[in-house]
Amino acid sequence: MTNPFDGLTVLVVEDDWLVREDIAEFFRQQGWRVFETGIGAGALQMIREAERVDLLFTDISLADAITGWDVADAGRVSYPDLTVIYASGGPEDHARLVPGSIFLSKPVSQDDIMLACSRLISVAR
Repeated sequence: MTNPFDGLTVLVVEDDWLVREDIAEFFRQQGWRVFETGIGAGALQMIREAERVDLLFTDISLADAITGWDVADAGRVSYPDLTVIYASGGPEDHARLVPGSIFLSKPVSQDDIMLACSRLISVAR
């Protein structure tokens, strides 16, 4: 059976190092090419330099002044079809969700991530 995620690129933006490593490793195990950073400024730089990004997995509150919302906005400028998974321990903000995005409440499980990816990627293709 073909893996629908093989060869896709994800940018994981999470300021909690352990959480970021767990999420990034999960994506790698699913066949994704993974870029990761803990700060919004690093994410913006990766978006500018990457050949492509298929999915952005971002915490909303980051360690610097740039939010996950800002990263997603910038990502959509560079990659209009970018799918986004927002994650936060705070309340969901539907006002900032756009088509091609999903909000997950933290803590997120691997099953939550897999379901969100399946829904987003199947819609995008």
